[in-house]
Amino acid sequence: MLDLDPMVDILKAVAELTRLRILVLLSEGDLTVSDLMTILGQSQPRVSRHLRLLQEALLIDRYQEGAWAYFRLSENALRTNIVHFIIEKLNRNDVLLDHDLDRLRQVKLQRQEYATAYFSANAGQWDELRLLHVSDKAIEEALLRVVGSYPFQAMLDVGTGTGSLLRLFAPLYARGVGIDINRDMLAVARVNLDKAGITHALVRWEDISVLPVECEIFDLITIHQVLHFLDEPQMAICRAASVLSPGGRLVIVDFAPHNFEFLRSKHAHRRLGFSDEQIKKWLKSAKLEFVMSEEFAHEGTDIDKGLTVKLWLARNPAMLISDN
Repeated sequence: MLDLDPMVDILKAVAELTRLRILVLLSEGDLTVSDLMTILGQSQPRVSRHLRLLQEALLIDRYQEGAWAYFRLSENALRTNIVHFIIEKLNRNDVLLDHDLDRLRQVKLQRQEYATAYFSANAGQWDELRLLHVSDKAIEEALLRVVGSYPFQAMLDVGTGTGSLLRLFAPLYARGVGIDINRDMLAVARVNLDKAGITHALVRWEDISVLPVECEIFDLITIHQVLHFLDEPQMAICRAASVLSPGGRLVIVDFAPHNFEFLRSKHAHRRLGFSDEQIKKWLKSAKLEFVMSEEFAHEGTDIDKGLTVKLWLARNPAMLISDN
């Protein structure tokens, strides 16, 4: 519950056209000042002023990733519930809101097109690029150690790229599925699976953020160097959790936090790494149990200095109910 004064502060902050539009947009995902300027058609000082007022009312949060500042709805449950209550009462067919949401779709489409173009240009060498000089062998040995040698029924590789993890775990699963949004990648993956003689795995085009993998459930789901390309990585984790079998495991491999802005500008990275706290929070929200993490230090030339790869393992704590 809120006292009168903070409630009045919230209502004052919301009761302005641009700020209300911003809240609607942030309810659709995290955005930068530049994104909001493009969508709203307003200057940087004006957008920044509205964001500051919303922050002062504790309705939004700001976080920094390298040179970019992102904004999202507050993690304060009570205040966010108030914001969502107000947004739900709005007519989404309002001309101005419809325009904003259309521009938002264009911004997200441009992000996706940029990432897809990058993937297409680098499909043939993607395995090497995505590891950024961290030893292939070290990562694969750790994955095999963490997953173990006990056979299981089904595996899903989210953002499969060239299908390297489908090849790695082929001796363990009865059925493997790899999904990716890039058809060039999938073409390479199919060739690699054919060369390896793997007939019990398939790859297909699907949107990682939606993950509409029919009604299948999987005993192992891998998300290998994918989250940093996504606008909403936590949503990918939630989607993965929704198709994870009781007792099933989720393995995430990605970068620890870093400040290498060139990865964003030249290699389509949306996120500059993830902390243990961030991943654990998203796992908890997805109702998954964090099991362990492992760290792999950078190696190679000076440009890699400071880059670290992390592996996180989680499991679905739900128990399989016997028919007996």
